[in-house]
Amino acid sequence: MYPSDVRQKLASGNPVLGTSMFTREPFVAQSIYQTGADWVWIDQEHSPAGFESVGTIAVQGRQNGSAPVIRIPYNNPGDIKKAYDVGAVGVMVPQIDTPEEVRNAVKWAKYPPMGMRGIAPYFAGYLGVSAQDIIDNANGETILMLQMESLEAYENLDEILSISGYEVLLVGPTDLSASLGVNGDIHNSKVENIMVDVAQRIKGTGKYLSTTFADVDDCRRWIGEGYQMMNVSSTLALGTIQTKEIYTELRETYKA
Repeated sequence: MYPSDVRQKLASGNPVLGTSMFTREPFVAQSIYQTGADWVWIDQEHSPAGFESVGTIAVQGRQNGSAPVIRIPYNNPGDIKKAYDVGAVGVMVPQIDTPEEVRNAVKWAKYPPMGMRGIAPYFAGYLGVSAQDIIDNANGETILMLQMESLEAYENLDEILSISGYEVLLVGPTDLSASLGVNGDIHNSKVENIMVDVAQRIKGTGKYLSTTFADVDDCRRWIGEGYQMMNVSSTLALGTIQTKEIYTELRETYKA
């Protein structure tokens, strides 16, 4: 599907639901896309996989009507460019703390005149569209997601929200908890108070709000607070949890 319809989904106001893409194997990836995910989170920050392993996975997402979002290792022009050029609809940039870092990410993510991203859409032929189609549509089709994961970023929130050129702000509760001195305690009131406040302050800015949780009940809660673009655990985690529960139930039922 080109161009992606993820911006229209966001504009609808409805939940835009995603999952972590834990695999780089195309047949497994296809099963994940067939769950109906609006977007998938392809992690390159903590994953050992390189860009050569994700290109076809990203194009598969587009073909299935799901928006592949590649989280790059760090805020730099080379990784942002590569992620879009292998077919990502979205690029997620971790640990954005300052307005200057926001402006740099926008500059590196957008084609001129909005930015200075180099033009070489590597995935065009694989998807069956022309390079010119991508050049003409990229700035209006792709999304840039910036991660707010620190107290410093929160203190700069108003200026960060005032900058144009990115579409989604993702609050990362785990790293935020570390920045607040409560490592890993994502339900601590210090974390939750900031998340609620961000949801209020982003209203009317034209930006969309995102986050990620492993527990489905947490996802429900934060969608209700305004976190529209939600990463709901991963199909691996949800599948293994359900399998474990099934084993437990069967063993108890048929125990000799």
